[in-house]
Amino acid sequence: MILIGQYDSSFVRRVGIALTLYGLSFEHRPWSTFGDAERLKAYNPLVKVPTLVLDDGEVLIDSHMIIDHLDSLVEPERRMFPASGPERRRAMKIAALATGMADNGVSLFYETYLHQSPSAMLVERRRGQVLGALGSLEDARAGCTTPWWFGERIGHADVAVACALRHVSDSLPGLIDPARFPHVHAHAARLEALDVFRAISQPFVPPS
Repeated sequence: MILIGQYDSSFVRRVGIALTLYGLSFEHRPWSTFGDAERLKAYNPLVKVPTLVLDDGEVLIDSHMIIDHLDSLVEPERRMFPASGPERRRAMKIAALATGMADNGVSLFYETYLHQSPSAMLVERRRGQVLGALGSLEDARAGCTTPWWFGERIGHADVAVACALRHVSDSLPGLIDPARFPHVHAHAARLEALDVFRAISQPFVPPS
């Protein structure tokens, strides 16, 4: 498999970490949606990352779809989302809050730094969405009694939260006050200390 995209994207990083945790072999092509747009377009007409090229040539173009496919490649007991029921819905909700926070963080970055005249209304809305999602994650993590978000082993929700927090914090310095969200920050710091997180990592690089 070929994973296309830079690891300063929380979405690409999340997939790279899942591939590594699952022990699935892949080639990483750190292409940028800006500098490598034409090369990327040959695989994904949306020119978005992550893009995953399967061994048979099929191309997956959405992080949620990619994660679902990766889960199908491993034994049920190793999957990082619960198979069904309320547990699966709860884990997917946490992951969705994290990826939604990251999505709005990307939008806020573009509006703030790439537009000559940013929309104050849109900036405030995106700030509210990022901090609102983070507040919900903080409340949820504060109520956890297990080492990982949903039990005794790492799951996709854990990875998604840590990756999103790192990306938003790096790309929008000063937006997030760690003191307001101590449980999420402590949880993310624990993940960032893992070897796989250290290996699948890249400083944020603003588009040029």
